Amino acid sequence: MSEPLIVTRHLKKDYPLGKTMVNALRGVDVTIGRGEYLCVAGPSGAGKSTFLNLIGLLDRATTGEIQFDGEAVETLKPKAFHRFRRQRIAFIFQSFNLVPVLNAYENIEFPLLIQKVEASERRRRIDAVTEEVGIRDWLKHRPDELSGGQRQRVAIARALVTKPEVVIADEPTANLDSVTGRTILDMMERLNKEEQTTFIIASHDGALMDKADRVIRIVDGLVQHA
Repeated sequence: MSEPLIVTRHLKKDYPLGKTMVNALRGVDVTIGRGEYLCVAGPSGAGKSTFLNLIGLLDRATTGEIQFDGEAVETLKPKAFHRFRRQRIAFIFQSFNLVPVLNAYENIEFPLLIQKVEASERRRRIDAVTEEVGIRDWLKHRPDELSGGQRQRVAIARALVTKPEVVIADEPTANLDSVTGRTILDMMERLNKEEQTTFIIASHDGALMDKADRVIRIVDGLVQHA
């Protein structure tokens, strides 16, 4: 493995469900290398999405530690915590999370506006990524005018356009046909190899697992093997 980028120690996450406390993660210790292509597998409800949300700084752990490039991110104050996530991490959500009132182009452009990227550079990046994921013909369409596969491609383009250090994805090929799925996997593999982008992907897709540097399984809130 290359030098560690993300390290979790004794990571736990509990959720109240009525009068019951659900132990979604029960002490996860994982080291993810810089530039690694990691697949997270496991049955539904095992804690995969919870794990992604924590290492992607969308949520905070109940207890435990997350170090990102040597920095203990769980100790960051809210503003710094969110800024750290925006600058270094991008997500590809299974539910897309597109802004319904924006068209495809505007959805892809949105994170670049937050990062204050100049207009000419925004156009250049959007042109390149939309050509690669094959959505140039749909850029003026809003999400409710697109199929599930088209929305997924917009979500993927939005994640990749920022040139993030880490891409975290929850079943990124679930809504894609086999041909488009292979195209997306090839693109992510190229970014991983050429740009040293770290990919952390929850998936049951055998083709994706085959491309991964390593597969870990989360079962009942614990890493079964790494």
